[in-house]
Amino acid sequence: MNTATRYERGLGKLKEIDGEIGERVVASLADIAPDFARYLIEFPFGDIYSRPGLDLKSREIAVVAALTAMGNAAPQLKVHIQGALNVGVSREEVIETIIQMAVYAGFPAALNGLFAAREVFASLDTLDQPVAEPKQ
Repeated sequence: MNTATRYERGLGKLKEIDGEIGERVVASLADIAPDFARYLIEFPFGDIYSRPGLDLKSREIAVVAALTAMGNAAPQLKVHIQGALNVGVSREEVIETIIQMAVYAGFPAALNGLFAAREVFASLDTLDQPVAEPKQ
């Protein structure tokens, strides 16, 4: 591993995966649990995501699968679906990953995951729409 601190490595990896969304999650913890915000950067992103062996695309597919299987982590799942898309996972791969979880986590968990994916995709599609010119 490189000589950067766990926090520096983690912050860099978080920005690479989640961009502004990840930074907002961490910032939202600053007033209530700043230590937890630091842990969130150092352990998952500084230690685990920074390991060799899996690329970010593979890691995010695994995270989408795990959060879908939990069935009760919709906010985190949405962030990681966005992160997966950011690192090159296609929408089809996201959907197939979630559908695969129906076998192991059940249909309710997979349905929750599909609904979360729909929200993320719709949000992105809205951002891609051209801004209408004001009527005169």
